[in-house]
Amino acid sequence: MKLLLAHTKAELLALVETRGSSSARWPFPRCSSSCPPPTRLTSVASANFATGSFMTFAVFTVTFFQLGVGTANERENPWSSFVRTLPASPLYRNAAKVTTAAVLALLAALVLVLASAAPTPLDLPLVRWPRIFLALAAGGVMMGMLGTALAYLVTPKAALPLANLIYLPLAFIGGMWMPPELLPKIVQEISPYLPSRQWMELVWPAVGDGSWDVGHWLAVAGFTVAFAALAGWAQRRDEAVR
Repeated sequence: MKLLLAHTKAELLALVETRGSSSARWPFPRCSSSCPPPTRLTSVASANFATGSFMTFAVFTVTFFQLGVGTANERENPWSSFVRTLPASPLYRNAAKVTTAAVLALLAALVLVLASAAPTPLDLPLVRWPRIFLALAAGGVMMGMLGTALAYLVTPKAALPLANLIYLPLAFIGGMWMPPELLPKIVQEISPYLPSRQWMELVWPAVGDGSWDVGHWLAVAGFTVAFAALAGWAQRRDEAVR
């Protein structure tokens, strides 16, 4: 536990110290510009639905870029190279990165909820928040594993443009920006097969007090295992090279 806390503290301090020089490691500017709070919503159901969608998008933004682009940039960092030589298991480094991303993602989601509360009839009782946090966390881990895999599969310079090519289509086709029934017909047919859409199918019932379909949980779990396996293989390959 002490090693995990030490690595987590180092990750958080690195974010604060590099805020002005590396926007890729500090995802809040990107999140604040791409996750505007929902407005002009007149019903509780629509406000809850839109807020849940944008909360998911905020968590997606933070976890994917923090564990993806941020980790890719670290591969050429002298400090990261030194940490690799320490006898501690890389599991502690990875756990610290996930913990840091989780803290930032939670802050981003809460800020969005507070910004949405005033201009909309948002109504999310406390009893719903355990399910909301669980749904957001499940998808956040899944997308974090995808970002980690990207970080070790491509060069640091290619990480950011490739991340955008993955991130934007997943968000749009997955239904984070608009209800799925408003998507183009061909996109509606593709949407259910994407990890982002399966994630949304967990968040929407949580904010709307609906029931979960176990099939969506199995899909998210399957994508998470697949992305984690790919990330683990890519990281071991990178460790061997370096």
